[in-house]
Amino acid sequence: MPVERILATTEAIDLLNLTRDLARNELAPEAARAEENGTFPREKFELLGETGLLSLPYPEEYGGANQPYEIYLQVLEEISSAWMTVGVGLSVHTMSCYPLVEFGTDEQRERWLGEMLGGRTLGAYALSEPQAGSDAAALRTRAERDGAEYAINGTKCWITHGGVADFYTLMTRTSDTEISCLLVDGNTPGLTAGKPEHKMGLTGSPTTELLLDDVRVAEQRLVGGEGNGLRIALRALDSGRLGIAACAVGLAQAALDLALDYARQRTQFGRSIIEFQGVEFMIADMEAAVQSARATYLDAARRRDAGRSFGRQASVAKLIATDAAMKVTTDAVQVLGGAGYTRDFPAERYMREAKVLQIFEGTNQIQRMVIGRELAKA
Repeated sequence: MPVERILATTEAIDLLNLTRDLARNELAPEAARAEENGTFPREKFELLGETGLLSLPYPEEYGGANQPYEIYLQVLEEISSAWMTVGVGLSVHTMSCYPLVEFGTDEQRERWLGEMLGGRTLGAYALSEPQAGSDAAALRTRAERDGAEYAINGTKCWITHGGVADFYTLMTRTSDTEISCLLVDGNTPGLTAGKPEHKMGLTGSPTTELLLDDVRVAEQRLVGGEGNGLRIALRALDSGRLGIAACAVGLAQAALDLALDYARQRTQFGRSIIEFQGVEFMIADMEAAVQSARATYLDAARRRDAGRSFGRQASVAKLIATDAAMKVTTDAVQVLGGAGYTRDFPAERYMREAKVLQIFEGTNQIQRMVIGRELAKA
């Protein structure tokens, strides 16, 4: 069931219609098979680049489409409703470009952003480490100055697009007290990806360790100056959390649509099961959860577009939307009954994919900490 959206401009309407057609015709038909086989759909990101969907929230002067975040997130929701691997990948790529857009020099943007935003290169965001997940400041990967280069040694983990990314936006120590941001080419000698993790969902999206053994990076690839890496990382995560919220809403909407269609067609005791109050109320609660979650990410996006503080609202959106996705996808399996437990229907895949949304870009327990601490300071 197409989502009814209130859009302010003809351009936004056309963009969402383009996205919906692409999602329906190019993504949805291939999602189930690719996820079953664990196939990474690199060509789909090239398609997003060709259609301009890989650069939506960034300024035209850098090769972007200069769209409000509110519109970009709705595009992301539509893509995620068709194929979560592509939706999450788009969100990660967008977040990986953010430090260069916001903190890079004109020369750096001129050199690298065109390929990033045009779909010719795909990005990954390298922050987490084996002992530094939620505690981002505890990272140990180290970049030592060696003339006009940095020599990087360490290990990153849980890297979406690990091994297939063309560039890594990498946070590393440059001293005992400073964390900095470096843009690392995926083909740099000494940089290798570990074996892909065996995950319960998003099997089309590779997640790996990233091993750095004397990786040499030119000083021109330092983004934002030494010592600004943690601030850059946290700023990027605020926007990234909105991306994950939109992905979660897209997944929840897909599960709701599936459950609703099934409940209308499935008959028991001579009538459609949606006519039974137990099912009807469950689907009503699913609809309320999806609409509420969508409202939270749109509110945060509008604050961002207006230049206002939105970090707390981003955490609220990520928390509400991902919890909603977990509940709605679980309920979709229940509505389908035995059929929902089989791979003949995508309900079980939606449920498996929903779980990780509560974990990455900051677990939902971390989101509660962020929200509580922000309220305590108010």
